[in-house]
Amino acid sequence: MFLPFNNLRTAVLVFVLLPLLGVLVALGMLALREFEQQMELRMQEDIELVARSIRLPISAAMIRRDAMDVQQALDSAFQLEQVFGVYVYDSHGDLVATSGPRSPSLDRRREARLITATGSQGAFDERQGREVFSFFLPLTDAGGRIVGLLQITRDVTRFHAYIAQMRLQGGVAIVLLSLIFLLVVLIGHHRAVGRHVSRLVGAMQSAGTGARGLRVPEQGPQELRLLATAMNEMLQRREESERALATQRSQRAELEEKLRQSEKLAAIGQLAAGVAHELGTPLGVIAGRAQRARRGVPEDSRAATEMASLLAELGRVEHIVRQLLNFARRNPLNRREISLPALVADVVSRVRMGVQRPEIDIQVVPADDSGALVIRADPARLEQALGNLLENAIHAARKRVTIAWRRILQDAREMLELTVADDGPGIADEHIERLFEPFFTTKPTGAGTGLGLAVAHVAIEDHGGDLRLDRAGSPGARFVVTLPLSEHKADE
Repeated sequence: MFLPFNNLRTAVLVFVLLPLLGVLVALGMLALREFEQQMELRMQEDIELVARSIRLPISAAMIRRDAMDVQQALDSAFQLEQVFGVYVYDSHGDLVATSGPRSPSLDRRREARLITATGSQGAFDERQGREVFSFFLPLTDAGGRIVGLLQITRDVTRFHAYIAQMRLQGGVAIVLLSLIFLLVVLIGHHRAVGRHVSRLVGAMQSAGTGARGLRVPEQGPQELRLLATAMNEMLQRREESERALATQRSQRAELEEKLRQSEKLAAIGQLAAGVAHELGTPLGVIAGRAQRARRGVPEDSRAATEMASLLAELGRVEHIVRQLLNFARRNPLNRREISLPALVADVVSRVRMGVQRPEIDIQVVPADDSGALVIRADPARLEQALGNLLENAIHAARKRVTIAWRRILQDAREMLELTVADDGPGIADEHIERLFEPFFTTKPTGAGTGLGLAVAHVAIEDHGGDLRLDRAGSPGARFVVTLPLSEHKADE
Protein backbone atom coordinates (compact mmCIF):
# COMPACT_ATOMS: atom_id res chain seq x y z
CA MET A 1 0.00 0.00 0.00
CA PHE A 2 1.58 3.26 -1.13
CA LEU A 3 1.62 6.25 1.15
CA PRO A 4 -0.42 9.08 -0.36
CA PHE A 5 1.86 12.11 -0.76
CA ASN A 6 -0.87 14.66 -1.41
CA ASN A 7 -2.69 14.66 1.92
CA LEU A 8 -2.27 16.92 4.91
CA ARG A 9 -0.86 14.24 7.20
CA THR A 10 1.96 13.39 4.82
CA ALA A 11 2.67 17.08 4.29
CA VAL A 12 2.99 17.54 8.05
CA LEU A 13 5.32 14.53 8.29
CA VAL A 14 7.48 15.58 5.34
CA PHE A 15 7.66 19.33 5.88
CA VAL A 16 7.47 19.51 9.68
CA LEU A 17 8.45 16.26 11.35
CA LEU A 18 11.33 15.22 9.09
CA PRO A 19 13.10 18.63 9.31
CA LEU A 20 12.53 18.58 13.06
CA LEU A 21 13.98 15.08 13.34
CA GLY A 22 16.90 16.15 11.14
CA VAL A 23 17.62 19.03 13.47
CA LEU A 24 17.25 16.71 16.46
CA VAL A 25 19.68 14.14 15.02
CA ALA A 26 22.20 16.83 14.12
CA LEU A 27 22.00 18.35 17.60
CA GLY A 28 22.32 14.87 19.12
CA MET A 29 25.42 14.09 17.07
CA LEU A 30 26.94 17.46 17.93
CA ALA A 31 26.19 16.88 21.60
CA LEU A 32 27.78 13.41 21.50
CA ARG A 33 30.81 14.79 19.69
CA GLU A 34 31.16 17.57 22.22
CA PHE A 35 30.74 15.03 25.04
CA GLU A 36 33.49 12.82 23.58
CA GLN A 37 35.83 15.78 23.24
CA GLN A 38 35.15 16.93 26.77
CA MET A 39 35.66 13.40 28.15
CA GLU A 40 38.89 13.01 26.19
CA LEU A 41 40.10 16.38 27.36
CA ARG A 42 39.20 15.45 30.93
CA MET A 43 41.12 12.18 30.61
CA GLN A 44 44.18 14.01 29.26
CA GLU A 45 43.96 16.58 32.04
CA ASP A 46 43.86 13.76 34.64
CA ILE A 47 47.04 12.17 33.21
CA GLU A 48 48.70 15.55 32.97
CA LEU A 49 47.80 16.28 36.59
CA VAL A 50 49.35 12.99 37.71
CA ALA A 51 52.49 13.72 35.66
CA ARG A 52 52.90 17.19 37.12
CA SER A 53 52.33 15.90 40.67
CA ILE A 54 55.36 13.53 40.46
CA ARG A 55 57.48 15.75 38.23
CA LEU A 56 59.40 17.55 40.99
CA PRO A 57 60.53 14.50 43.00
CA ILE A 58 61.55 12.66 39.83
CA SER A 59 63.47 15.74 38.55
CA ALA A 60 65.28 16.03 41.88
CA ALA A 61 66.15 12.34 41.81
CA MET A 62 67.40 12.65 38.20
CA ILE A 63 69.65 15.57 39.20
CA ARG A 64 71.05 13.49 42.05
CA ARG A 65 71.24 10.48 39.73
CA ASP A 66 69.44 8.49 42.38
CA ALA A 67 67.76 5.65 40.45
CA MET A 68 66.17 4.29 43.63
CA ASP A 69 64.17 7.49 44.30
CA VAL A 70 63.15 7.67 40.66
CA GLN A 71 61.79 4.12 40.80
CA GLN A 72 59.92 4.77 44.05
CA ALA A 73 58.26 7.84 42.54
CA LEU A 74 57.25 5.82 39.51
CA ASP A 75 55.85 3.02 41.63
CA SER A 76 53.78 5.46 43.67
CA ALA A 77 52.30 6.92 40.47
CA PHE A 78 51.58 3.45 39.07
CA GLN A 79 49.32 2.75 42.05
CA LEU A 80 46.82 5.24 40.71
CA GLU A 81 43.83 3.76 38.86
CA GLN A 82 44.17 6.06 35.89
CA VAL A 83 47.85 5.07 35.23
CA PHE A 84 48.66 2.21 32.88
CA GLY A 85 52.47 2.70 32.87
CA VAL A 86 55.13 5.27 33.95
CA TYR A 87 58.50 5.74 32.18
CA VAL A 88 61.50 8.04 32.72
CA TYR A 89 64.13 8.84 30.10
CA ASP A 90 67.41 10.78 30.51
CA SER A 91 68.36 13.73 28.39
CA HIS A 92 69.81 11.43 25.74
CA GLY A 93 66.58 9.44 25.35
CA ASP A 94 67.73 6.33 27.22
CA LEU A 95 65.13 4.62 29.41
CA VAL A 96 66.14 5.14 33.02
CA ALA A 97 63.27 3.61 34.98
CA THR A 98 59.85 2.10 34.27
CA SER A 99 56.80 0.98 36.18
CA GLY A 100 54.27 -1.10 34.28
CA PRO A 101 54.46 -2.67 30.82
CA ARG A 102 57.34 -1.67 28.57
CA SER A 103 56.32 1.22 26.33
CA PRO A 104 56.93 0.86 22.59
CA SER A 105 56.45 4.58 22.09
CA LEU A 106 60.05 5.68 22.49
CA ASP A 107 62.33 2.97 21.18
CA ARG A 108 64.56 5.46 19.40
CA ARG A 109 66.58 8.19 20.99
CA ARG A 110 65.79 10.68 18.26
CA GLU A 111 62.12 10.59 19.20
CA ALA A 112 62.90 11.10 22.90
CA ARG A 113 65.20 14.04 22.15
CA LEU A 114 62.56 15.53 19.83
CA ILE A 115 59.82 15.32 22.46
CA THR A 116 62.22 16.71 25.08
CA ALA A 117 63.00 19.67 22.88
CA THR A 118 59.38 20.46 21.96
CA GLY A 119 57.93 20.22 25.48
CA SER A 120 54.92 18.35 26.91
CA GLN A 121 52.49 16.64 24.54
CA GLY A 122 50.09 13.72 24.34
CA ALA A 123 49.68 10.92 21.83
CA PHE A 124 47.55 7.81 21.29
CA ASP A 125 49.16 4.44 20.69
CA GLU A 126 48.30 0.73 20.71
CA ARG A 127 49.83 -1.72 23.12
CA GLN A 128 49.05 -5.44 23.42
CA GLY A 129 45.78 -4.99 21.56
CA ARG A 130 44.83 -2.06 23.75
CA GLU A 131 44.68 1.59 22.83
CA VAL A 132 46.59 3.78 25.27
CA PHE A 133 47.16 7.49 25.67
CA SER A 134 50.66 8.74 26.60
CA PHE A 135 51.50 12.11 28.08
CA PHE A 136 55.10 13.36 27.84
CA LEU A 137 56.51 15.95 30.26
CA PRO A 138 60.15 17.21 30.22
CA LEU A 139 62.08 17.07 33.51
CA THR A 140 64.16 20.20 34.33
CA ASP A 141 66.50 21.40 37.08
CA ALA A 142 66.28 24.69 38.99
CA GLY A 143 67.91 26.55 36.09
CA GLY A 144 65.42 25.24 33.53
CA ARG A 145 67.88 22.80 31.94
CA ILE A 146 66.20 19.56 30.71
CA VAL A 147 67.53 16.58 32.61
CA GLY A 148 65.06 13.93 31.36
CA LEU A 149 61.58 13.02 30.09
CA LEU A 150 58.58 11.63 31.96
CA GLN A 151 56.00 9.49 30.12
CA ILE A 152 52.73 8.44 31.74
CA THR A 153 50.28 6.22 29.82
CA ARG A 154 46.66 5.38 30.37
CA ASP A 155 44.54 2.57 28.98
CA VAL A 156 41.70 4.21 26.99
CA THR A 157 40.03 0.97 25.88
CA ARG A 158 37.33 1.24 28.55
CA PHE A 159 37.05 4.95 27.84
CA HIS A 160 36.37 4.27 24.16
CA ALA A 161 33.98 1.44 25.10
CA TYR A 162 32.13 3.90 27.31
CA ILE A 163 32.07 6.42 24.46
CA ALA A 164 30.74 3.71 22.09
CA GLN A 165 28.07 2.81 24.62
CA MET A 166 27.12 6.46 24.90
CA ARG A 167 26.87 6.66 21.12
CA LEU A 168 24.61 3.61 21.05
CA GLN A 169 22.44 4.94 23.83
CA GLY A 170 22.29 8.32 22.13
CA GLY A 171 21.26 6.69 18.84
CA VAL A 172 18.59 4.62 20.57
CA ALA A 173 17.35 7.75 22.36
CA ILE A 174 17.19 9.63 19.07
CA VAL A 175 15.26 6.76 17.43
CA LEU A 176 12.86 6.59 20.38
CA LEU A 177 12.37 10.33 20.34
CA SER A 178 11.76 10.18 16.59
CA LEU A 179 9.12 7.48 17.09
CA ILE A 180 7.56 9.46 19.93
CA PHE A 181 7.50 12.58 17.78
CA LEU A 182 5.96 10.60 14.91
CA LEU A 183 3.31 9.13 17.19
CA VAL A 184 2.57 12.53 18.75
CA VAL A 185 2.26 14.15 15.31
CA LEU A 186 -0.02 11.38 13.99
CA ILE A 187 -2.25 11.40 17.09
CA GLY A 188 -2.26 15.18 17.23
CA HIS A 189 -3.10 15.42 13.54
CA HIS A 190 -5.95 12.92 13.95
CA ARG A 191 -7.36 14.61 17.05
CA ALA A 192 -6.98 18.18 15.84
CA VAL A 193 -7.49 17.87 12.09
CA GLY A 194 -7.84 14.34 10.71
CA ARG A 195 -11.11 13.26 12.32
CA HIS A 196 -12.80 16.56 11.49
CA VAL A 197 -11.63 16.39 7.88
CA SER A 198 -12.83 12.77 7.67
CA ARG A 199 -16.22 13.86 9.01
CA LEU A 200 -16.38 16.61 6.37
CA VAL A 201 -15.41 14.18 3.62
CA GLY A 202 -17.98 11.63 4.81
CA ALA A 203 -20.68 14.31 4.86
CA MET A 204 -19.85 15.41 1.32
CA GLN A 205 -19.89 11.80 0.11
CA SER A 206 -23.28 11.25 1.74
CA ALA A 207 -24.57 14.48 0.21
CA GLY A 208 -23.26 13.34 -3.16
CA THR A 209 -25.35 10.17 -2.92
CA GLY A 210 -28.52 12.23 -2.44
CA ALA A 211 -28.88 12.23 1.36
CA ARG A 212 -31.22 14.92 2.67
CA GLY A 213 -31.27 16.77 5.97
CA LEU A 214 -27.54 16.14 6.46
CA ARG A 215 -25.53 18.63 8.50
CA VAL A 216 -21.83 18.63 9.38
CA PRO A 217 -20.93 19.10 13.09
CA GLU A 218 -19.18 22.45 13.47
CA GLN A 219 -16.26 21.18 15.56
CA GLY A 220 -12.50 21.33 15.50
CA PRO A 221 -10.15 24.26 14.77
CA GLN A 222 -11.57 27.59 13.71
CA GLU A 223 -10.71 27.07 10.03
CA LEU A 224 -12.48 23.71 9.95
CA ARG A 225 -15.47 25.14 11.82
CA LEU A 226 -15.74 27.90 9.23
CA LEU A 227 -15.52 25.27 6.49
CA ALA A 228 -18.22 23.16 8.18
CA THR A 229 -20.46 26.24 8.52
CA ALA A 230 -20.00 27.04 4.83
CA MET A 231 -20.79 23.43 3.91
CA ASN A 232 -23.95 23.45 6.04
CA GLU A 233 -25.08 26.67 4.40
CA MET A 234 -24.37 25.16 0.99
CA LEU A 235 -26.34 22.01 1.86
CA GLN A 236 -29.24 24.09 3.15
CA ARG A 237 -29.29 26.25 0.02
CA ARG A 238 -29.14 23.12 -2.10
CA GLU A 239 -32.09 21.54 -0.29
CA GLU A 240 -34.06 24.79 -0.54
CA SER A 241 -33.31 24.95 -4.26
CA GLU A 242 -34.37 21.34 -4.71
CA ARG A 243 -37.59 21.96 -2.79
CA ALA A 244 -38.30 25.07 -4.85
CA LEU A 245 -37.55 23.15 -8.03
CA ALA A 246 -39.81 20.28 -6.92
CA THR A 247 -42.56 22.78 -6.13
CA GLN A 248 -42.16 24.39 -9.53
CA ARG A 249 -42.28 21.01 -11.22
CA SER A 250 -45.39 20.05 -9.25
CA GLN A 251 -47.06 23.34 -10.11
CA ARG A 252 -46.09 22.95 -13.73
CA ALA A 253 -47.49 19.40 -13.77
CA GLU A 254 -50.71 20.64 -12.18
CA LEU A 255 -51.01 23.45 -14.70
CA GLU A 256 -50.36 21.06 -17.56
CA GLU A 257 -52.96 18.68 -16.15
CA LYS A 258 -55.45 21.52 -15.78
CA LEU A 259 -54.71 22.61 -19.34
CA ARG A 260 -55.27 19.10 -20.62
CA GLN A 261 -58.44 18.85 -18.55
CA SER A 262 -59.66 22.17 -19.90
CA GLU A 263 -58.94 21.10 -23.46
CA LYS A 264 -60.67 17.80 -22.77
CA LEU A 265 -63.68 19.52 -21.25
CA ALA A 266 -63.85 21.94 -24.15
CA ALA A 267 -63.82 19.06 -26.63
CA ILE A 268 -66.42 17.18 -24.61
CA GLY A 269 -68.53 20.31 -24.37
CA GLN A 270 -68.49 20.84 -28.10
CA LEU A 271 -69.34 17.19 -28.67
CA ALA A 272 -72.11 17.28 -26.06
CA ALA A 273 -73.59 20.44 -27.54
CA GLY A 274 -73.66 18.90 -30.98
CA VAL A 275 -75.13 15.63 -29.78
CA ALA A 276 -77.75 17.32 -27.62
CA HIS A 277 -78.75 19.65 -30.42
CA GLU A 278 -79.11 16.79 -32.88
CA LEU A 279 -81.04 14.59 -30.42
CA GLY A 280 -83.37 17.26 -29.12
CA THR A 281 -85.83 17.42 -32.06
CA PRO A 282 -86.08 13.63 -32.71
CA LEU A 283 -86.59 12.99 -29.02
CA GLY A 284 -89.33 15.59 -28.88
CA VAL A 285 -91.10 14.03 -31.84
CA ILE A 286 -90.82 10.55 -30.32
CA ALA A 287 -92.11 11.75 -26.96
CA GLY A 288 -95.09 13.51 -28.58
CA ARG A 289 -96.10 10.52 -30.64
CA ALA A 290 -95.69 8.18 -27.67
CA GLN A 291 -98.00 10.35 -25.58
CA ARG A 292 -100.63 10.43 -28.34
CA ALA A 293 -100.32 6.66 -28.78
CA ARG A 294 -100.80 6.15 -25.06
CA ARG A 295 -104.02 8.14 -25.02
CA GLY A 296 -105.38 5.80 -27.71
CA VAL A 297 -105.10 2.59 -25.67
CA PRO A 298 -106.96 1.45 -22.56
CA GLU A 299 -105.31 2.37 -19.23
CA ASP A 300 -105.24 -1.22 -17.94
CA SER A 301 -103.81 -2.78 -21.09
CA ARG A 302 -100.30 -4.09 -21.55
CA ALA A 303 -99.70 -1.54 -24.31
CA ALA A 304 -100.43 1.29 -21.87
CA THR A 305 -97.87 -0.13 -19.45
CA GLU A 306 -95.25 -0.41 -22.17
CA MET A 307 -95.99 3.12 -23.38
CA ALA A 308 -95.63 4.45 -19.80
CA SER A 309 -92.23 2.73 -19.51
CA LEU A 310 -91.22 4.16 -22.88
CA LEU A 311 -92.19 7.67 -21.79
CA ALA A 312 -90.17 7.27 -18.56
CA GLU A 313 -87.07 6.28 -20.52
CA LEU A 314 -87.64 9.17 -22.91
CA GLY A 315 -87.80 11.47 -19.89
CA ARG A 316 -84.49 10.06 -18.70
CA VAL A 317 -82.93 10.64 -22.10
CA GLU A 318 -84.32 14.16 -22.11
CA HIS A 319 -82.74 14.74 -18.69
CA ILE A 320 -79.36 13.54 -20.01
CA VAL A 321 -79.64 15.80 -23.07
CA ARG A 322 -80.49 18.74 -20.80
CA GLN A 323 -77.44 18.00 -18.65
CA LEU A 324 -75.26 17.81 -21.75
CA LEU A 325 -76.52 21.20 -22.83
CA ASN A 326 -75.98 22.65 -19.36
CA PHE A 327 -72.43 21.28 -19.34
CA ALA A 328 -71.63 22.49 -22.85
CA ARG A 329 -72.97 26.01 -22.75
CA ARG A 330 -70.85 28.70 -21.10
CA ASN A 331 -73.16 31.64 -21.62
CA PRO A 332 -72.56 34.93 -19.76
CA LEU A 333 -73.99 34.87 -16.27
CA ASN A 334 -77.28 36.62 -15.62
CA ARG A 335 -76.47 37.90 -12.16
CA ARG A 336 -78.98 39.31 -9.76
CA GLU A 337 -79.41 39.51 -6.02
CA ILE A 338 -80.53 36.21 -4.49
CA SER A 339 -81.47 35.34 -0.93
CA LEU A 340 -79.25 32.35 -0.17
CA PRO A 341 -81.68 30.79 2.41
CA ALA A 342 -84.55 31.04 -0.10
CA LEU A 343 -82.41 29.55 -2.87
CA VAL A 344 -81.38 26.64 -0.65
CA ALA A 345 -85.00 26.07 0.40
CA ASP A 346 -86.11 25.92 -3.24
CA VAL A 347 -83.33 23.49 -4.10
CA VAL A 348 -84.19 21.24 -1.14
CA SER A 349 -87.89 21.25 -2.06
CA ARG A 350 -87.21 20.44 -5.73
CA VAL A 351 -84.75 17.66 -4.95
CA ARG A 352 -87.07 16.06 -2.37
CA MET A 353 -89.74 15.79 -5.04
CA GLY A 354 -87.32 14.30 -7.59
CA VAL A 355 -85.41 11.86 -5.35
CA GLN A 356 -87.64 9.27 -3.70
CA ARG A 357 -85.82 8.83 -0.36
CA PRO A 358 -88.15 10.31 2.27
CA GLU A 359 -86.23 8.61 5.10
CA ILE A 360 -83.24 10.95 4.60
CA ASP A 361 -83.19 13.89 6.99
CA ILE A 362 -82.01 17.10 5.27
CA GLN A 363 -80.71 19.64 7.80
CA VAL A 364 -80.06 23.28 6.82
CA VAL A 365 -77.60 24.93 9.25
CA PRO A 366 -76.82 28.57 8.42
CA ALA A 367 -74.23 30.49 10.41
CA ASP A 368 -75.47 32.85 13.11
CA ASP A 369 -74.41 35.98 11.20
CA SER A 370 -75.41 34.81 7.70
CA GLY A 371 -78.99 33.55 8.05
CA ALA A 372 -80.38 36.24 5.70
CA LEU A 373 -77.37 36.35 3.40
CA VAL A 374 -77.94 37.92 -0.05
CA ILE A 375 -75.54 37.15 -2.91
CA ARG A 376 -75.29 38.20 -6.56
CA ALA A 377 -75.34 35.17 -8.85
CA ASP A 378 -77.10 33.51 -11.75
CA PRO A 379 -80.06 31.80 -10.04
CA ALA A 380 -80.53 29.06 -12.64
CA ARG A 381 -76.85 28.07 -12.80
CA LEU A 382 -76.29 28.19 -9.03
CA GLU A 383 -79.53 26.33 -8.30
CA GLN A 384 -78.52 23.65 -10.80
CA ALA A 385 -75.08 23.25 -9.18
CA LEU A 386 -76.48 23.01 -5.63
CA GLY A 387 -79.22 20.65 -6.81
CA ASN A 388 -76.71 18.25 -8.33
CA LEU A 389 -74.62 18.27 -5.11
CA LEU A 390 -77.71 17.67 -2.98
CA GLU A 391 -78.97 14.82 -5.21
CA ASN A 392 -75.62 13.03 -4.98
CA ALA A 393 -75.58 13.50 -1.19
CA ILE A 394 -79.12 12.06 -0.79
CA HIS A 395 -78.26 9.06 -2.95
CA ALA A 396 -75.11 8.36 -0.87
CA ALA A 397 -76.47 9.16 2.62
CA ARG A 398 -77.55 6.61 5.19
CA LYS A 399 -79.74 8.84 7.38
CA ARG A 400 -78.80 12.50 7.14
CA VAL A 401 -77.61 15.26 4.75
CA THR A 402 -76.41 18.60 6.11
CA ILE A 403 -76.28 21.93 4.26
CA ALA A 404 -74.40 24.76 6.01
CA TRP A 405 -72.86 28.10 5.06
CA ARG A 406 -70.87 30.92 6.62
CA ARG A 407 -68.83 34.01 5.79
CA ILE A 408 -65.02 33.61 5.65
CA LEU A 409 -61.97 35.71 4.73
CA GLN A 410 -59.71 34.24 2.09
CA ASP A 411 -56.74 36.19 0.73
CA ALA A 412 -58.18 39.38 2.22
CA ARG A 413 -61.48 38.76 0.35
CA GLU A 414 -64.89 38.14 1.88
CA MET A 415 -66.12 34.76 0.67
CA LEU A 416 -69.13 32.50 1.10
CA GLU A 417 -68.39 28.92 2.15
CA LEU A 418 -71.27 26.47 1.62
CA THR A 419 -70.94 22.77 2.49
CA VAL A 420 -73.05 19.77 1.48
CA ALA A 421 -72.21 16.72 3.63
CA ASP A 422 -73.65 13.23 3.99
CA ASP A 423 -73.11 10.37 6.40
CA GLY A 424 -72.65 7.75 3.69
CA PRO A 425 -69.73 5.40 3.10
CA GLY A 426 -67.62 8.15 1.55
CA ILE A 427 -65.62 8.20 -1.68
CA ALA A 428 -62.81 5.75 -2.39
CA ASP A 429 -59.32 7.23 -2.68
CA GLU A 430 -58.86 5.99 -6.23
CA HIS A 431 -61.97 7.93 -7.34
CA ILE A 432 -61.12 11.31 -5.81
CA GLU A 433 -58.98 12.60 -8.67
CA ARG A 434 -61.69 11.83 -11.25
CA LEU A 435 -64.72 13.21 -9.39
CA PHE A 436 -65.19 16.22 -11.66
CA GLU A 437 -64.47 14.44 -14.95
CA PRO A 438 -67.48 14.35 -17.31
CA PHE A 439 -69.20 10.96 -17.64
CA PHE A 440 -67.31 9.50 -14.64
CA THR A 441 -69.69 7.84 -12.18
CA THR A 442 -69.56 5.12 -9.54
CA LYS A 443 -73.28 4.35 -9.85
CA PRO A 444 -74.51 1.22 -11.64
CA THR A 445 -75.10 1.35 -15.38
CA GLY A 446 -78.26 3.28 -16.13
CA ALA A 447 -78.40 4.89 -12.68
CA GLY A 448 -76.23 7.94 -13.42
CA THR A 449 -74.68 9.92 -16.29
CA GLY A 450 -71.53 11.18 -14.57
CA LEU A 451 -72.36 14.81 -15.45
CA GLY A 452 -73.77 16.08 -12.14
CA LEU A 453 -70.50 17.04 -10.45
CA ALA A 454 -68.96 18.18 -13.75
CA VAL A 455 -71.90 20.57 -14.37
CA ALA A 456 -71.72 21.84 -10.77
CA HIS A 457 -67.95 22.37 -11.04
CA VAL A 458 -68.33 24.37 -14.26
CA ALA A 459 -71.13 26.50 -12.81
CA ILE A 460 -69.17 27.33 -9.63
CA GLU A 461 -66.04 28.18 -11.65
CA ASP A 462 -68.08 30.50 -13.90
CA HIS A 463 -69.07 32.38 -10.72
CA GLY A 464 -65.40 32.80 -9.81
CA GLY A 465 -65.58 30.25 -7.02
CA ASP A 466 -64.22 26.83 -6.23
CA LEU A 467 -65.71 23.38 -5.62
CA ARG A 468 -63.66 20.80 -3.75
CA LEU A 469 -64.02 17.61 -1.74
CA ASP A 470 -63.18 17.91 1.96
CA ARG A 471 -63.59 14.72 3.99
CA ALA A 472 -61.95 16.01 7.16
CA GLY A 473 -63.98 16.19 10.35
CA SER A 474 -66.92 13.96 9.42
CA PRO A 475 -67.74 10.54 7.97
CA GLY A 476 -69.02 10.23 4.42
CA ALA A 477 -68.42 12.86 1.74
CA ARG A 478 -68.29 16.62 2.31
CA PHE A 479 -68.24 19.01 -0.65
CA VAL A 480 -67.27 22.65 -0.09
CA VAL A 481 -68.41 25.49 -2.38
CA THR A 482 -66.52 28.78 -2.10
CA LEU A 483 -68.01 31.87 -3.81
CA PRO A 484 -66.88 35.49 -3.70
CA LEU A 485 -69.39 37.85 -2.11
CA SER A 486 -68.10 40.77 -4.20
CA GLU A 487 -69.40 40.76 -7.78
CA HIS A 488 -66.40 42.82 -8.96
CA LYS A 489 -63.97 40.24 -7.59
CA ALA A 490 -65.95 37.41 -9.17
CA ASP A 491 -65.88 39.11 -12.58
CA GLU A 492 -62.11 39.51 -12.30
